Amino acid sequence: MLESLTAKLQARTDLTADEAAAAAAALASPEVTEEMKIAFLSAHQAKGETPIEIAAFATTYRALAINPGVEAWAPHALDVVGTGGDHAGGFNISSLVTLTLASAGAVVMKHGNRGITSKCGSADLLAALGLDLNAPPEKSRAALRELGFCFFFAPAYHSVFKHIAPARKALAARGERTVFNILGPLVNPGRPAGTLLGVYSPALVAKLAQAFEEMGGHTALVAHGVIAEGRGIDEMTTATENLVQGSGRLRDVAGRWSAEYFGLARSPVEHLVGGDVSTNVALTQAILAGHGPAGLVDTIVLNAAAGLWVAGRTSGIREGLEPARELLLGGAVAKKIAAMREFYRS
Repeated sequence: MLESLTAKLQARTDLTADEAAAAAAALASPEVTEEMKIAFLSAHQAKGETPIEIAAFATTYRALAINPGVEAWAPHALDVVGTGGDHAGGFNISSLVTLTLASAGAVVMKHGNRGITSKCGSADLLAALGLDLNAPPEKSRAALRELGFCFFFAPAYHSVFKHIAPARKALAARGERTVFNILGPLVNPGRPAGTLLGVYSPALVAKLAQAFEEMGGHTALVAHGVIAEGRGIDEMTTATENLVQGSGRLRDVAGRWSAEYFGLARSPVEHLVGGDVSTNVALTQAILAGHGPAGLVDTIVLNAAAGLWVAGRTSGIREGLEPARELLLGGAVAKKIAAMREFYRS
């Protein structure tokens, strides 16, 4: 079956939703050879993924994921996540946005991993701040009740991906990306109703917004920060022109936003740069103490305000800017980190 679908892809023919779902299941099977998986994924990338194909892959792998049992929170929750893969060396903006939103009373189910294309992934930073990556589902449910957010460590919930890892690694050695470079934000096992998503390529903004629509009208805001021609970041920032498109409740949102559009100062891209885990922990402490780079602080505030909008807690991004800034710099986020550390220690 996978061979016949590979031939279809090599003929530059798109897959139907059913075909893509069948291919996703075959890729997750230990019975299918690595050579077949490599051939399929390479042909798929060469053709280009369609929103229908991406949605079918995501739906298949969400169904195969471990269910954390958070259905009571999912209709009111959101994820704040980036695809990674931009090689921009940025700070873990989504992690501090998550903590800011939880401090505002929003429910956040963050899905992430350790750094793969960066020195410090969201899992690395949050673990350094006190979060237990190996917390079982019942602990995550307790975290939602007590902290307002939880973290789903991707390898712990998507065990079938181990059957795809060798093929991905072989293709990465050849410099080839695959659909798995963009699936992470769409396969959150908690199935939150909203997503604030940053993507590494301008072409993915509309494509992933439409994929969310194919998955059932999921409310999302997808963004890409344009640094220069051919260079970007998987964030909406105050240092870049930002390509954005919405889905679900925000499906009519589309455009090109800049810092000035929200009354914020344009900042140098250098303000966004992070480093390894110890560097990013030190940056976190500096931000919370009011000494962080102005552009990084404003970017966190901007994304937190966008998250409040996606979650339906404000009527627009501008309305969320000052509340988000007060939470980040006024001590609420520092208290949330202390509460998180104590929660996972107990």
